Amino acid sequence: MVDTTLAQVGKNLTEAMRLLGDGQIGLEGRTEGSLFSRTSIPGPLQGDGQDVATILHLVHSLIHEEEEGEDKPNPHRMQNVGEQGHIALLGHSLAAYISVLDRERLRKLTTRILSDTTLWLCRLFRYENGSAYFHEDDREGLVKVCRLVINACYDDYASEGYAVLSSKQPVIYQSTSSRSGLGQHLCNQLALPLSSLCTVPCNTLFGSQHQMDIALLDKLIKEDIESGKLPLLLIANAGTPGAGHTDKLGRLRDLCDQSKMWLHVEGVNLATLVLGQATSAVMAATRSDSMTLTPGPWLGLPAVTAVTLYRHEDPALSLAAGLTSSQPVEKLRALPLWLSLQYLGYSGIIQKIRHATTLSQQLLHNLKSVSAIKTSVEDELNSPVVLFRFSQEMSAASNSGSVEAYCAGEKEVLDVFNRWLGKQLAQMVPASGVDVVELEDEGTCVRFSPLLTAADLGTQPEDVDNVVKKLLELVPLMTSTMSFRQDFKEEIHRRSPYLRYIDELSWPGLGAVGYEPQVEGIEDSRRTKEIKKINAELLKKLQELDSDIIFSTGQEFAREENCIFISMVADDVDVSELVETVMTLGRDIEENGRLLENMTEVVRKGIREAELELLKASDEKLMEEGMLRQLPLVGSVLNWFSPVQTSVKGRTFNLAAGSLDSTEVTYSTKAQASRALLKDSSTLSTERLQGQKLFRRSGAGSDSFSESGSIGQAEGSTAIHTSTSIGVPEEDSARQGIPKEIQDSSLQKQHDQGEDKSFLEERKLEG
Repeated sequence: MVDTTLAQVGKNLTEAMRLLGDGQIGLEGRTEGSLFSRTSIPGPLQGDGQDVATILHLVHSLIHEEEEGEDKPNPHRMQNVGEQGHIALLGHSLAAYISVLDRERLRKLTTRILSDTTLWLCRLFRYENGSAYFHEDDREGLVKVCRLVINACYDDYASEGYAVLSSKQPVIYQSTSSRSGLGQHLCNQLALPLSSLCTVPCNTLFGSQHQMDIALLDKLIKEDIESGKLPLLLIANAGTPGAGHTDKLGRLRDLCDQSKMWLHVEGVNLATLVLGQATSAVMAATRSDSMTLTPGPWLGLPAVTAVTLYRHEDPALSLAAGLTSSQPVEKLRALPLWLSLQYLGYSGIIQKIRHATTLSQQLLHNLKSVSAIKTSVEDELNSPVVLFRFSQEMSAASNSGSVEAYCAGEKEVLDVFNRWLGKQLAQMVPASGVDVVELEDEGTCVRFSPLLTAADLGTQPEDVDNVVKKLLELVPLMTSTMSFRQDFKEEIHRRSPYLRYIDELSWPGLGAVGYEPQVEGIEDSRRTKEIKKINAELLKKLQELDSDIIFSTGQEFAREENCIFISMVADDVDVSELVETVMTLGRDIEENGRLLENMTEVVRKGIREAELELLKASDEKLMEEGMLRQLPLVGSVLNWFSPVQTSVKGRTFNLAAGSLDSTEVTYSTKAQASRALLKDSSTLSTERLQGQKLFRRSGAGSDSFSESGSIGQAEGSTAIHTSTSIGVPEEDSARQGIPKEIQDSSLQKQHDQGEDKSFLEERKLEG
């Protein structure tokens, strides 16, 4: 007999998941005016209720509200909720349904669920005779374990409370590689002073740099005992949060037995306990007093609680510490995990853990063939966490630039480059789940931990191959950019004071440069505006160039404004030509801007000179013709009998020079022909740049550029420098390079112009 309510719960959950996961939901409402936008949600409840479909539409709209109006894909990772995820989500719905049963039936059901889940987990992770505590916060289990230890070590703690701790102050030991903030959280929850927390350094001379220094720990414990303190608990790592290293758990177990301390273990490597070939270092975790497991990320189960397995014989102390509860509803926390473990089965759990470890070994094997990549792995045969980073030392042999002289702040620059590398890989291959970690000794590294991400993202071997493929594309760019940074800095210093080098170590690229206008005698505020305006226009012109280099403002990296940031560059880039182009374009912008600023004064001055010329020409005309010719009737009669031969002087205003010149040169055929020739040659040089990449060195060995293309780049760059200072050539230089047909046509035009001189004079009078 099927429970109709139970069947309806599963049906409603399936329908809700289908509606929330459907990308076409709510399109009708959005086309009619975005019915479920944030601004349209009323504050108080409406008078009439809404149906389930409308509420689900509202939830879907709120989930995907930030994605509306964005062209780029959503960078946030979305967990791959498959059928096993639906089973875990169904557990939460069933827990709410089971909680309404009668008390006796609820007690029996929760006892069965709790005992089954505890037994399965203890057998899976080889933790015999253990008890389980299920909690939402993965730190809550450790807090309850600490309370259990305090109750066990202080007999009068149940009656006297924290007053008994003053006789012997408890001490909790943890490694410097432990989770950040874990010790502070324990002290806050237990109302202990921070002096009760002892952080043990890791090995610095011998052994791994991420493992706890056992000799130093032994010394610290003895000092605390001599000072009247009580060693309470030791937190060890089976896979540190950053590097995935495992402490020497066997030796730590012996040390805790000597000092009568509680040993607690946590870490991602505990997942490998379900495998048959678990390492001896991780196997020692089964001898600990307690361990915290997070099966949700390991198995790809959403909203599944963490589990703390512990061993203690006194159930009363466990109840006092909160590890067990008499409330049946609290025991229902294990229901989603109970359902998920049955759905996966033993083989399914083993397969997921083995799949993640296989992905790590695949990436580690492929990274060995990538130059300039350095790996940092504790156990290359079994480690489920892979760390790698771009190494300057390994890339120095293949550098094509200045190998000896790198820029200042090498470590900081390498960290910036590795941070950029991790972000690029995460964007290019989002299914890989790689991220960036900051380690104290190694610096910035890229981490691949499939035990934490593979089940959620559905990582496959093809994704690992894509990571290696993208690495092979990005590493040469990083290598060449690193080698050219010093050359770029020196080239800018050579062109001082026009260019200014920006020492921005946080920029993942070639570097930053700013143009300095050569203007003196102005206020600082006006100079700052001038610098900002010129650099903004310079950036716009550089972005319009046909090149593979990206120019930007670097807003998220820059600490100062008015500069241009240059991205990663290939090994065939001519840094000298790049810097020269930046300076040339900057000077052109400065000169053009200065001309526009002085245009008003120049035009005003030219108008005044033109008025004086007109008055002077009028006076000369009056002197030549006499007063009688100025009278309307008499002047026409005199001009009829005795015409006056006058020459009209044309004037032209040169804006560039700011002067009033004669128009005779305008009708000079040679000047017109030479200017037309210069215009044509400038046009040809501009057309030569189209379809070709700038800043490429000829013979650089790049497969993507031919020899003819490299030559074209050199010609195109020359056109940029020379086109900014074109002057009017002399007569002889104008004739050189002019075809014979053009010279003949020029002579013919001069002959025709001599015959029609009277016609031109009439046109001047009309003008």
